[in-house]
Amino acid sequence: MSQTGSQSQAESEQGTRTLSVLVENRFGVLSRVAGLFSARGYNIESLTVAGSSDPSLSRITMVVRCQHNLAQQILKHVNKLMDVVTAVDLTDENCVERELLLVRVRAPHEKRATLLTEAEIFRARVVTATPESYVFEVTGDSGKVDAFLDVVRSYGIDDMVRTGRVALQRNSIVTAPGRDDASLTATS
Repeated sequence: MSQTGSQSQAESEQGTRTLSVLVENRFGVLSRVAGLFSARGYNIESLTVAGSSDPSLSRITMVVRCQHNLAQQILKHVNKLMDVVTAVDLTDENCVERELLLVRVRAPHEKRATLLTEAEIFRARVVTATPESYVFEVTGDSGKVDAFLDVVRSYGIDDMVRTGRVALQRNSIVTAPGRDDASLTATS
């Protein structure tokens, strides 16, 4: 097998990992965290950053393609970074994962009713409508979002945007080093 063939086989054996990093809201933290991945040659497939229940903290959710042991190695380095409260791999944990899709779909008059019926199956919400198209909002796991796109593709997709995956552990309570707030969870 050629070098390229064996490399592509190794890449296909690597699954995606959902990583959650709780950080202090400080300048440059995102750059340092993302830099650890790029320095090691890993592509971040999706990246979402938002505030948490504690206004001084933000949650970074990343989806990366790598093997479990490599994700654990990188997380050890991430946990050593200044301003990182905790970093965990949620891939095999009991957690909730969601993604948001906004998609503008062509909707000719004769196909509008059928399109709306199909969208209803996915609980897609019409956020705006014009005589030529609908903009749908779909929230769910990545499989649901992909399946919705497969259905509406035949109508014609004019434009779309996806948030990338966000994830939250269901129950785990973790106190952050240097913090005595027992209500701070690993998934705030």
